Amino acid sequence: MQIDTSRERAQITAVLGPTNTGKTHLAMERMLAHGSGVIGFPLRLLARENYERAVKAKGVGQVALITGEEKIVPANARYFLTTVESMPSDQGFEFAAIDEIQMCADADRGHVFTDRLLNYRGSLETMFLGAETIKGVIQALVPEVEFQTRPRLSTLRYTGYKKFTRLKPRSCIVAFSANDVYSIAELIRRQSGGAAIVMGALSPRTRNAQVEMFQSGDVDYLVATDAVGMGLNMDVDHVALAATRKFDGRIMRDLQPAELAQISGRAGRHMNDGSFGTTGDVTGLGANAVEAIEQHNFAPLPFVFWRNARLDFGSIKKLKDSLAERPDHGALRRAREADDEQVLDALLGDESIQALATSTDAVRTLWDVARIPDFRKIHTDEHPQLLGRIYQHLMSTEGRIPDEWIAERVKRIERTDGDIDTLMGRIAAIRTWTFVAHQGAWLQSPLQWQERTRAIEDTLSDALHEKLTQRFVDKRTSQLVKTLKDDVPLATALHDDGTLEVEGHHLGNLSGFRFVPTESETSLAAKILDSAAGKALRAKIADRVAMLEADADGAFTFTPDGRVHWRGEPVAKFAKGGELLRPHISALSSDLLEHEQKERIEKRLNAWAGDLVRDRLGLLLAAREAPLHGVARGLVYQLTESLGALPRHEADEEIKALSREDRHELRRLGVRIGRHLIYIPALLRPAAAELSVLLWGVFEDTGPLLAPPPAGRVSLKREKHEPEGWLRAAGFHPAGALFVRADMLERIAELAWKRLEATKGAFEANEDFLSLAGCAAGDLPGIMVSLGFHADKDGKWTPKSWRNRPQNKPGHKNKPRKAKPVTPPDATAAKAKSSEGVAKPDRAPKKRAPKDKSRRQGGAKRPQQSAKAREPQFDPDSPFAKLKDLKLKS
Repeated sequence: MQIDTSRERAQITAVLGPTNTGKTHLAMERMLAHGSGVIGFPLRLLARENYERAVKAKGVGQVALITGEEKIVPANARYFLTTVESMPSDQGFEFAAIDEIQMCADADRGHVFTDRLLNYRGSLETMFLGAETIKGVIQALVPEVEFQTRPRLSTLRYTGYKKFTRLKPRSCIVAFSANDVYSIAELIRRQSGGAAIVMGALSPRTRNAQVEMFQSGDVDYLVATDAVGMGLNMDVDHVALAATRKFDGRIMRDLQPAELAQISGRAGRHMNDGSFGTTGDVTGLGANAVEAIEQHNFAPLPFVFWRNARLDFGSIKKLKDSLAERPDHGALRRAREADDEQVLDALLGDESIQALATSTDAVRTLWDVARIPDFRKIHTDEHPQLLGRIYQHLMSTEGRIPDEWIAERVKRIERTDGDIDTLMGRIAAIRTWTFVAHQGAWLQSPLQWQERTRAIEDTLSDALHEKLTQRFVDKRTSQLVKTLKDDVPLATALHDDGTLEVEGHHLGNLSGFRFVPTESETSLAAKILDSAAGKALRAKIADRVAMLEADADGAFTFTPDGRVHWRGEPVAKFAKGGELLRPHISALSSDLLEHEQKERIEKRLNAWAGDLVRDRLGLLLAAREAPLHGVARGLVYQLTESLGALPRHEADEEIKALSREDRHELRRLGVRIGRHLIYIPALLRPAAAELSVLLWGVFEDTGPLLAPPPAGRVSLKREKHEPEGWLRAAGFHPAGALFVRADMLERIAELAWKRLEATKGAFEANEDFLSLAGCAAGDLPGIMVSLGFHADKDGKWTPKSWRNRPQNKPGHKNKPRKAKPVTPPDATAAKAKSSEGVAKPDRAPKKRAPKDKSRRQGGAKRPQQSAKAREPQFDPDSPFAKLKDLKLKS
């Protein structure tokens, strides 16, 4: 390399600033103003892009392109566009520039950029282009440099989080793995017709074809890796970050604000403002990061990476020692072991390779071979083994790689079948051979192999572009979106079954009063509704509203989740009304419904809901509306609030206060006062229970509505997520560990008292009880206890009121109990009257009368009461009323 040390004549400038400041454009202008020049870019894609710009300005004969895999060097070329690694070292240029100079801090490639910063100069002008974060390092390493700071040409602002489906057109979505790029692009295809793909693994030909789709408007979205952050200039309005962590080849790490800014800065080109935000799993960026990106204010780089570029090829040991040298400047840090060093170590692990590397030229050749890139990034032994064979061929007597040996390996790659990943793998493999083909002295026919490998890469690139387009772009949908933007009238067909077709696309169906797009057309359908096609839908809606109003109640149904269906299509939902038995029906929201149409729908459906309640829960309404008074009316109110079933113990006082006429009227209304419950048997039917459960869930608003228990079930266990009120609304009531249907619980109680009467004492709860309860034997004791029974030591059952009854002992007889004194008729009447609303006075505690000792002292006997007077009084509705008929053996 020819370096001009005449600092007086050579101008060195660092042009620093954020993205979209025109730095590259300035460097291209400066280079083309000189007689010769070279610009080193960080990516092959950028070198190719600017090569084409230079060709347009100066002609193909004066411009050269040099990358690792591509060399176009006309005989009279004066302007070279290269990758940083490929900048010529055997000729001088009036102008030299290095783009993205902050890459000196990259852990893998930074040492190459640092070497160019320290050593590569143009004879008249040198320019470093990059971010302001490297200013301090440049000042320390190149004191004579002049700095120019360029402001961004447009504003970049943060807009926060948006779902993929909410991203505006001309957005670029950035992820950091191929799988993430693919999955996002698939989603965009379903929603908006498709997306272009940009990844570092794409060849320039594939990348250009993909970008052209985006630039031309064939697709409105671009999905890319962080490769998009390096100077690729496209008409992007918004950058959405779908990830902020990436694998850097060694570890997973968070991106620094400066790195995020490099990517986000792709939004807004020239004088057009841009925006950035997050999407997918990234819900937002920290306030500090946002401020830094918007203000382009980042922490300065403390150092850059360095590796000795003046290598000693005298021996393998000298080569490794020179690679291991450490820098002597505080702004420089020894680069970590690069891929070429790792490959060198792998090659030296083969004794046959070591045996060949005995001279300076042999060691130099070994190092050149070790630097052949592994474009597949597979990090296995396959790549070092291939390079070992290449080195052995180069060190053979022929000193070249045999054509037939290359041909055999290239032939395996020259196939266009397979999926996207397979094709990208083949492109990476052919790039290795393209790189080899450009090492002219290594091959017998280098030009032939350069042309062939380039042709194979082009063929594979075209196949890859086609595969990407097939997978991630729906051309018909994309064309339709483009037509919509041009406001061109569309061929629209709305069929009688509600199917909507626009320009041959089946976009979805009219379901009730809402348009439901197909899964792949959600975003497109929204655009359609705003176009002329939406008018046809709205006309259809008006006809449907009139049809709904005219339909009979039989056209409407409901589902356990509270949805109301009209002719099988959901149109409304149950909502909480003013009363439990008067729900409100609310029409489902629809962009196609006018407010007046929605009110008409709700009026008709609320009338249907009223008829539905009267049809299924009519007895409850009849009881509520019956001309009852006093206690009976209060009891019916409680029944209504509990949807037709009430535990008897919750209304004991009311039951005792009912008159004969009240009881007769309640029976006429279908109300049964049982031993354990007060309930309306007709409301336990499946249709009534289904509606009761729904009305309770809507009115109580306890969360997701639950379906009623399966028809035919008479008992069940309550799950944790099931509210007790839901089971009670369905007619089930707690009994031990189970909930038992009200009628079955009453039948179990009836059977128990019949067995008690039949046995004149304790009885066994056998299979008959299990059959009624529909439960396992282990659950029956809990039911019996809940009904007021107690099991003795033999497992037989008696009422709990018998538990303190004296037991017979051998040789003894129980003494007969004295009957309680009979309450006088007038006192009974007074008690009944007081229970109808008059508060009972506090009773004074009874004093025990002194014992009559006259009999013991021979006195006169007390007068005997008649048998009728001694007979105790019973409440006929008491669960223990049957006890009066029991005759116990003495």
